[in-house]
Amino acid sequence: MELVRLDVAIAQRDGVAGVAREHTILFRCTDADTVMVAASLGDALTTPFGVWLDVSSGYPAQLAARDVATLAALAPLRHVAVAAASVTARHAEVLRALLTNDEVNFTNEVAILRHAFNRPAPRSPITVWSFEAGRLVSGAVDLGEVRVECRAVGELTYFA
Repeated sequence: MELVRLDVAIAQRDGVAGVAREHTILFRCTDADTVMVAASLGDALTTPFGVWLDVSSGYPAQLAARDVATLAALAPLRHVAVAAASVTARHAEVLRALLTNDEVNFTNEVAILRHAFNRPAPRSPITVWSFEAGRLVSGAVDLGEVRVECRAVGELTYFA
């Protein structure tokens, strides 16, 4: 399996769909809200893709889960990569738990959720990846950074 993080400035957003037809991308906007820009590309993004989200105390995994569920209703979202300053895997656990129709009762190092819901859940399953030390991890799948390529549209980082 190969995933490609595509770092794009908002001015280059029109080139994202072309790269998404070549690769399964993890889209990240470098100078605007990634989810909002991805949503604005909804009609152009016809192949399954993902987003790369940087979570923090100002943008916790709980809000990221809300945004991911909304984006999945607008576009063929299949992946979300979570990056954080620390305990990224724990943020990814929160996101995974909140991408269901179930009541969430959950506690870990980054969140305490009691009687939480994030409905409706995405229609298609979304794979949640955590990014730490140059690796994307989801369950037993572990992808390492292979190479970086610069194009007119932005920077592509390949994980395999």
